Amino acid sequence: MTRTIIKSSSLILLLFLAISGQVNGQADSNYQAPRTPDGHPDLQGVWENNTITPVERPDVFGDKELLTDEDVAFIQQRIGEIMAAGEDALFGGGVLEAVFSGEINSYDPTTGNYDSQWMAERTVHRRTSQITDPPNGKYPPRTEAAVAAARELREWRAGHPADSWTDRPLGERCLSFGAPRLGSGYNSYWQIVQSRDTVVIYQEMAHDARIIPIIEQPHAPASVKLWHGDSRGWWEGDTLVIETTNYSDASGSSPQTDRKVNVERLTRISDSALQYQLTSSDPGQFTSPYTREIIFDHTPDKIYEYACHEGNYGMYNILSGHRAEERMAAQNQDD
Repeated sequence: MTRTIIKSSSLILLLFLAISGQVNGQADSNYQAPRTPDGHPDLQGVWENNTITPVERPDVFGDKELLTDEDVAFIQQRIGEIMAAGEDALFGGGVLEAVFSGEINSYDPTTGNYDSQWMAERTVHRRTSQITDPPNGKYPPRTEAAVAAARELREWRAGHPADSWTDRPLGERCLSFGAPRLGSGYNSYWQIVQSRDTVVIYQEMAHDARIIPIIEQPHAPASVKLWHGDSRGWWEGDTLVIETTNYSDASGSSPQTDRKVNVERLTRISDSALQYQLTSSDPGQFTSPYTREIIFDHTPDKIYEYACHEGNYGMYNILSGHRAEERMAAQNQDD
């Protein structure tokens, strides 16, 4: 599913109007969220994460946490110039990087399959980074074990890129892109459905559905490991809190995935905005926890089927290509 990116000065003007209003993510302290029949805040609907805010704060901003009006005006102008040129697709924080560097770093330089037509209209929010803690807007340092594990994985994949389909990433196999998936601008829509004792978060990317019980019961036994972890939810005032544990090794490259705990907080701050916070404690990967904040904007758009495998010859070609390389290598040795 693709949605057309901003391409004209008129849309840039609309973007400016959006920036000037609630879309900047500042909550109205007097706002009262609508209620479901059981009395809880109604978070239901389709929500888009099309922010240009990068995960980590670009060095150009230093310690600045929020964009000024002058920053916004400059970003508007540059976005208009970049998008009018119809350049390659800019995923996630790539938009802001291009604004300040002037360089368009292609996501797909080999085939050129991804250009700006693949991307949704992007939204400018005031934060200079999604990471709010540590205060410098950067990930905490990685552990020595995590650095060593990443190096070993790179070396293994370099020598064994396709011994089996299991050597390929879950996303490449159209199985999962992780949960929560927080990439912006590309299949970055969530649909939330509520009942009294269950919340479902349906991710557009790979149509992953997270089913979260809102009941008091312990997590699954430690021996049960899941790609998306085991979630439990509860309400703290108007905020839905979700704690997820029991991640499997396949869900990430952390040396101690079983110790990872994610805590998500979802608060409706206006009719059109949902404040999302994630605090991740992953002692195998980082030396301390970190917190991210994203504003999801309400949209009338629908979520469409993510048809990842239709016409997907990639896995067959990857595996058969490497088998052909192995036969050629063996033949050269015989010669």
